[in-house]
Amino acid sequence: MWTLQNNFCNLIKKTVPTFKCMFPHYNKARYGQYIKTFPILDGSIPSVCEHVFEKNLRNSEACIQRYSELLYKVSKGGGENAILRHTQRNKKLLVRERLRMLLDDESFLELSPFAGFDLPYGDVPAAGCLTGIGKICGVWCVFMANDATVKGGTIYPISVKKQLRAQHIAIQNRLLSVYLVDSGGAFLPLQAELFPDQSHGGRIFYNEAIMSAMKIPQVAVVCGSCTAGGAYVPTMAEETVIVDKIGTMFLAGPPLVKAATGEDISPEDLGGATLHSKVSGCIDHFASSEEAAYECVRNIILTLNYELPQEETLEYDEPLYGAEELLGLAPQGYRYTLPLKLILSRLIDGSRFQEFKAEYGTTLVTGFAHMEGHLVGIVANNGELTHDASLKGSHFVQLCSQRSIPILFLQNTAPHAAEPTSLSQAENHTNRLKAQASMMAAIACAAVPKITLVIGGSYGNESYAMCGRSFDPNFLFLWPNARVALVDSRHISTFPQAGDDDCIGDDSELKFLKEKYWGGLKELAGARPRKRSKEREQHKAHAAHARFVCLLLKKTPICGAGTTRHQQWSTHRDTHSEEPPLLHKVSNFLFHPLSNHCNWLEVLVFLALSINTSFIQQGHSLYLTHF
Repeated sequence: MWTLQNNFCNLIKKTVPTFKCMFPHYNKARYGQYIKTFPILDGSIPSVCEHVFEKNLRNSEACIQRYSELLYKVSKGGGENAILRHTQRNKKLLVRERLRMLLDDESFLELSPFAGFDLPYGDVPAAGCLTGIGKICGVWCVFMANDATVKGGTIYPISVKKQLRAQHIAIQNRLLSVYLVDSGGAFLPLQAELFPDQSHGGRIFYNEAIMSAMKIPQVAVVCGSCTAGGAYVPTMAEETVIVDKIGTMFLAGPPLVKAATGEDISPEDLGGATLHSKVSGCIDHFASSEEAAYECVRNIILTLNYELPQEETLEYDEPLYGAEELLGLAPQGYRYTLPLKLILSRLIDGSRFQEFKAEYGTTLVTGFAHMEGHLVGIVANNGELTHDASLKGSHFVQLCSQRSIPILFLQNTAPHAAEPTSLSQAENHTNRLKAQASMMAAIACAAVPKITLVIGGSYGNESYAMCGRSFDPNFLFLWPNARVALVDSRHISTFPQAGDDDCIGDDSELKFLKEKYWGGLKELAGARPRKRSKEREQHKAHAAHARFVCLLLKKTPICGAGTTRHQQWSTHRDTHSEEPPLLHKVSNFLFHPLSNHCNWLEVLVFLALSINTSFIQQGHSLYLTHF
């Protein structure tokens, strides 16, 4: 796994076939005899840089060792006890054993293996589900498999995000989707973070409907408990298989039935394989065992009437330089430029590279190359994206889009430079921002596959111009040494940190800033201890809410078309026999002549210190939703 070049080429082999359906004329080997005319890159490492190479090598080995340890930890799922309970008491296969039985006998590309690691609410190994791309009966597919050893397969917010990402890949590349469902439903203590919003749990079911409309096949296997929201996934799939004795599907399990009706019922009788196969009709195929279920899925895929593309065996030259040297080229620090051409010479076929605008905007390297016989455009930044470099990148991306050539981004953006101190510097910054905006627009509108590889630092707004996650690359990967942040805290000298002996700055200045900050908050919040009656406290809370609502109404009108606020309040009084006292105070306050003079900070501090939860519980949260 530490051979970065091999891993990246495997990625190309797994993802390039998915692009061919998007571009029928994509990468035909029509110019094979002419490819060797591309210039050869000089990938020899200068002797004066050998000591840097050795430091980078040791750092990369340490990063990969840490990576391997974490990957092994994640592969254990919920731990030894959970594994024993899953296999011995519940008589179920582990998720990776299921995938080995389902997928063809070859390697697959696992996605987001570290999702759910070291979260504020604890570790959720692999986000409680495995996602990836593999082959079933020769057909490329995206799989989503719940790991029931992690909290019984319950769905966390990070689980929703990971599954939505897998579905997005399936939609973007029009890949068959297979769901192995073994889920206990939503993790209720965090339901506010995974249920109500647009990109929360319900989006999974929405995507299933959209994929079906796009004629993207979806097959599901119920190989465990499917409770609550988990029950919709197999129900909305086009064909579903359930495993006898261990597969169940219901919105509310036996404990909730007992609590609601007092009736004792077994999971099998409530929503087992026999019930859904013979009575409800929610299931299309009954399987006596998990082995039979996965064999049934493979048979279903054979009925899809897919015309498998012929495997093209393209002849290509290996890079002229060893891929193992990439470990010494992966940077240890992020304030320095990378020898990008040394890296490219170890990735591309024959180390041949047709560079575009080689002498212009030299902090950005652009050009064409081949990877395992497939033509790609390469955009690799070498530090700061200057004005010239951004214009160069914009031009090259438009060329690739026009010629239907996929783009590979190698990203190493530097931390933020110093702020401008003169008018000329400010003008240069403005021109650079305009050029970067042009490059961002070109990337966003490029209708070709895009793959981003972060090989060093990914800092600030320049990461957007290099097709960061916000710009929707088909895939985004990081080297083990990579870092992603808005700013690099290790290189900020103007803001000292308390307790750091190496920080640069005056301790007195830090003390003054902290006293000013906390003193201002105490003054605004009225922190002096005084005895106040309960009514006075409530009045103060109501006043804070009123000021907050007033400001919101000034920014976002909540009245319907052609309706004034006064008419809306009148309508409320006509339709509610008893007006809530808080709403009455707010309505009176809105028309007070002094209501336009409010301090934002004062409002927010009062709101934080004296928020009245009944304001939301009574259903008066209409105004908060417009913030």
